[in-house]
Amino acid sequence: MLAVSLAAAVAACQPAATALTPAQIASVDRYVEREMVRQQIPGLALGVYQHGQAVLLKGYGLANVEHAVPVTADTVMQSGSIGKTFTAALVMRLVENGKIRLDDSIRAHMPDLPTSWKPITIAHLLSHTSGLGEYDSPELTSDGGPFDVRRDFSEDELIQRVAALPLASAPGEVWAYRNANYLVLGVLIRRVTGSFHGDMLKREVFDRLGMSSSRVISDSEIVLHRAAGYQRRGGQLYNQNWVSPTFNSTADGTLYFTVRDLEKWDRALCDNNLLKPATKQQMWTPFPFGGTAPRQGYGLGWFVRDDGNARVVEHDGAWQGFTSYFGRYLEAGLSVAVLTNLDADHSQPDHIGHVVVGLIEPALMPATAAAIEDDQSQLTRSLWAYFGEVVSGERATGSYAPSAEEVADFRELLPDGWEAAAPSLIARRMEGTELISTYRIGPAGNTRRLIAVSDANGQSTDFVVLHDPDNR
Repeated sequence: MLAVSLAAAVAACQPAATALTPAQIASVDRYVEREMVRQQIPGLALGVYQHGQAVLLKGYGLANVEHAVPVTADTVMQSGSIGKTFTAALVMRLVENGKIRLDDSIRAHMPDLPTSWKPITIAHLLSHTSGLGEYDSPELTSDGGPFDVRRDFSEDELIQRVAALPLASAPGEVWAYRNANYLVLGVLIRRVTGSFHGDMLKREVFDRLGMSSSRVISDSEIVLHRAAGYQRRGGQLYNQNWVSPTFNSTADGTLYFTVRDLEKWDRALCDNNLLKPATKQQMWTPFPFGGTAPRQGYGLGWFVRDDGNARVVEHDGAWQGFTSYFGRYLEAGLSVAVLTNLDADHSQPDHIGHVVVGLIEPALMPATAAAIEDDQSQLTRSLWAYFGEVVSGERATGSYAPSAEEVADFRELLPDGWEAAAPSLIARRMEGTELISTYRIGPAGNTRRLIAVSDANGQSTDFVVLHDPDNR
């Protein structure tokens, strides 16, 4: 399988898809339904595509809890940052048509930007190597902040506020995922074409491909089969938070689509009707930074993963009570889309997508994380005791003291019997001065990942509980 070159994999759609067997569909159903219960996901839409053709389009659970509306293949979900892959495709069409070049300085098209931005190229923005700071941190987007998400801004106001942020690094030196990069690309599209990026997407991508349910988000317009987005807080389910139309129309991931529409997107990515093979190969090649050319990382609008067993281009997303994942296994000609209507702190559609692919093609099943030797067992005992006090409510002060709502979230995420056995270390790394230890906890078959952060003195500074992708 891996003998197929990347150039050949992006050249054209392969022969007709092979129908899934009843046993394959049943195994996918069992896994998805179990994982939805484990992650408490209200609704999920699944698309599996082979050589650009759907072999499974299915909905699970509820698109709207209040009205008990089921999810179907035609349920409209929000894209989150999967929308960046569409923005990137639109930018690359402008490159192919000679309107812009990847090595153009952004100031060549937007001269009102700061002179410090002159070294930033369009390729830097597409690849998240521009050095821009982030605009959507909780501090900046909160009520009264410079990017208050409940306030409307004109496009010019918004870009000037982004331009006022200090650069975090020199262009081309560091990779750092920043939504600001794609916000700027959306403005660039208008400056180059004279049209709003959403209108350009409709004309150049959605209408061209027949993606009839895809469009930029609108709270005011009637959108057939639109799902509701949800978030969990303190063990309870709530409707998504409201944001202004400004922040539902930026180019960093504010689209509607369905898994049925994504079949047409997948077909466009394996034939040559939207982008040339050389363009797709360029997008799916990790972009160099800091003088290095990584084997995997981020290309132009796509994460690129190569684990030795498969070459995958993928993107995940989260926005307003929705999460999403879309991945293409290039040599296998197999793609998967997972769309949920639950927030990113509580749902992990990328892990679901990876396992679904493995259930259909066993050679592509992700390897499980093995336990590793714990050379700081005393630290582990200390962290484990501290976490137990946090969950029990006994720890209200200290180096890490979560709110009552956070404690309630921990209790909801943890399985019964989570504390019965000692944690098993599966990963550990340094980030700056902090040590990040990842443990597997809980009973076999229903485990969780516990991420414990500690400082140079061994003091706990944060805990995160995640669903374990090795539950299959």
